[in-house]
Amino acid sequence: MAAWTVVATSAYARPELRTRALVCADLGVAFACLFATAVAATPFYLTQAPPLSGYWFAGAALAAAVLWGRRGAATVAVLYGVADLTLRVVMEARITPATARGVVLLLLAGLVAAYMARVAGQAEERFARAVALEARLREREQLARSIHDSVLQVLSLVSRRGAEAGGEAAELGRLAGEQEVRLRALITGGLIEPAERPAGAGPAAARGAADPDAPDGEADLREPLRRLESVRVSLSAPATPVPLPGHAAAELLAAVGAALANVELHCPPGTRAWILVEDEEDAVTVTVRDEGPGIPPGRLEEAGRAGRLGVAQSIRGRLRDLGGTVEVFSAPGQGTEVEMRLPR
Repeated sequence: MAAWTVVATSAYARPELRTRALVCADLGVAFACLFATAVAATPFYLTQAPPLSGYWFAGAALAAAVLWGRRGAATVAVLYGVADLTLRVVMEARITPATARGVVLLLLAGLVAAYMARVAGQAEERFARAVALEARLREREQLARSIHDSVLQVLSLVSRRGAEAGGEAAELGRLAGEQEVRLRALITGGLIEPAERPAGAGPAAARGAADPDAPDGEADLREPLRRLESVRVSLSAPATPVPLPGHAAAELLAAVGAALANVELHCPPGTRAWILVEDEEDAVTVTVRDEGPGIPPGRLEEAGRAGRLGVAQSIRGRLRDLGGTVEVFSAPGQGTEVEMRLPR
């Protein structure tokens, strides 16, 4: 027992040796020492106390619990009980209540060790993920500083100068501005590919933004909305995730895309638009505001009667099916604001 204690202590101290073979060898030696009691002691000894090797047996049982979990701990405890009973039968020793208590104590110790080992393993895994994430964030920050000091400033300069020069240079400036927005989104929020047109975003975009840490079927609304950003469309969203069921996120994204499509279709070229996301306890509100000419009174009703159902169906219809509401605020010359509120 003393010799194997030295061997096992040295072996378990080396991670590469903590294998199933080592635990099986440990259990084999422990059971052998347990049955050696038949040679080293008398039947009367077993009526006064458990075998000396019974206490020592716990080391192998705890090692099995750490490696094999709760099932391994329960199996080893049951096998110990069977071996102890067999030993007493062979030695013709009286079976006492202490026999059952030893098995119960070994079982409880093994289950506790297995549970704590699992918790410790999960904590170590999460810590490793946190360290890796911190390293990636630091690398991204360093890359962002470098890009900001060079590429982004050049693109911003080309965008401004092109707008000032007009003509073909204005188109070049617009393209530079688009690339500046995409590059900023890439270095601040991950690999994001903004849609070429606001109306192009749909359910697939929302499904592609699924959060791996969120419950099944949920998506972070911020990610697909970032795809709608461009030189003329700005997004203001919370710093924390805005989780919604995947279907609801897709429908809300489509409604926002329809609102931006109306801005592009009915407002002068270059009209700016803003998307505001508010994450409240009982609802999520997304507001699309533009600085266009506004909607004349009665224009929406007239469009509905004429069969143009962009606002009625693409926006109001989607939110109505989700149990939400839509309010449109507009005045001639003061732009339009579409507020979409979706209860949780």
